Amino acid sequence: MNVAIVGASGAVGREFLKVLEQLDFPVDDLRLFGSARSAGHSYSFKGKEYTVEELCDNDAFKGVDVAFVSAGGDTSKRFADAITRHGAIMIDNSSAFRMCDDVPLVVPEVNGDDALNAPRRIIANPNCTTIQMVVALAPIDRLSKIKRVHVSTYQAASGAGAAAMEELVDQTRAISEGRGPKVEKFAYQLAYNVIPHIDVFQDNGYTKEEMKMFHETRKIMQSPDIEVSATCVRVPVLRAHSEAIWVETAEAVSVEEAREAFAHASGVVLVDEPSNKKYPMPLFAADCDPVYVGRIRRDIANDHGLAFWAVSDQIRKGAALNAVQIALHMIEKGCFGR
Repeated sequence: MNVAIVGASGAVGREFLKVLEQLDFPVDDLRLFGSARSAGHSYSFKGKEYTVEELCDNDAFKGVDVAFVSAGGDTSKRFADAITRHGAIMIDNSSAFRMCDDVPLVVPEVNGDDALNAPRRIIANPNCTTIQMVVALAPIDRLSKIKRVHVSTYQAASGAGAAAMEELVDQTRAISEGRGPKVEKFAYQLAYNVIPHIDVFQDNGYTKEEMKMFHETRKIMQSPDIEVSATCVRVPVLRAHSEAIWVETAEAVSVEEAREAFAHASGVVLVDEPSNKKYPMPLFAADCDPVYVGRIRRDIANDHGLAFWAVSDQIRKGAALNAVQIALHMIEKGCFGR
């Protein structure tokens, strides 16, 4: 496989390198692309140094089989044709194409085969919060159709990039040293605080992040009638998002049935021993692959409801890992035969 990474200098771009190496992805040739500012920087992959090339509208992607793109929506839109015109599959981490009818939106554990029908040679990686939620929703949906979801997210600084993670560390240090914290990446100081505001507010009072969870869940789960209401909150955690999820199903699902489904679900690890204080936490999920699920209980406000808690690393399963898993699924299905 000839592989390209676009946005190689960003947090997700660097995570792509790590995931590709850890999963022993079949890389014959690797190309790294970035902005003019990133061009010339070098990164190591399997003991060899690779230099970032400036991303341009040219024929640089000729011969590339798959391009993992994480450079922002504007860049994805601007360079999509250059990336795909010679046959490369573009797996895009931005929101640029997620809701396009002719672009599949894929989480392999839920709808992996949707990636096999990509007429524009573009496959969209969902929003990080949506990815971990639908991985957890799918086992329940297979038991009984989910009608309604309420979710509150507790999102780490990593969701806003490497600079945001650094800002949280710097703010914490500044406060501990009696200095005023510097605020640039978020609307307010994140250290010792939570901010109920992620992305731009919409006319209906929800943020764009919250509406992504509404629209993307429907598309991925192929369930246009599922109702999703989200409140997205930034918390002072470096990486790994947490979600408190309430679901209402068509038929009642018992806690025991749900626990059994989670225990055998692909991509899910069950951590549900509250009597022993065992439940998922971002402290232990950081730099790990699965979606961890626990605190499973009957919703005492809804006879057909369940409540549970899910945690997953935003940079890995919420971004780089999911994209690489899409490519691996396509390899398994013979999509890159030469």
